[in-house]
Amino acid sequence: QVQLVESGGGLVQAGGSLRLSCAASRSTSIINHMGWYRQAPGKQRELVADIGSGGTTDYADSVKGRFTISRDNAKATVYLQMNNLKPEDTAVYYCKVDLRNWTSYWGQGTQVTVSS
Repeated sequence: QVQLVESGGGLVQAGGSLRLSCAASRSTSIINHMGWYRQAPGKQRELVADIGSGGTTDYADSVKGRFTISRDNAKATVYLQMNNLKPEDTAVYYCKVDLRNWTSYWGQGTQVTVSS
């Protein structure tokens, strides 16, 4: 079992920034990918950004150039720095980790609201 604790969501004006954090309860030696997904009301959950154990990153086209994903393996934590936020970024953001045994775990979600 892996517990994930997310933090950093909130309300921000358009153009502002937020930093999300997700701390895993287990060592990153068993973790492969760490990522962030989001789900807006009435929409399907979508990938925002992902980072592999070697540091390879992947981003949704809608956030490229504005969001940066990073991970601190010593702290078993993944971060999402979100800059130049737009109202369409409003959603519940979920952390997800994929273990090397192909098991996946989700965080509880954190609300991000961007006002225009």
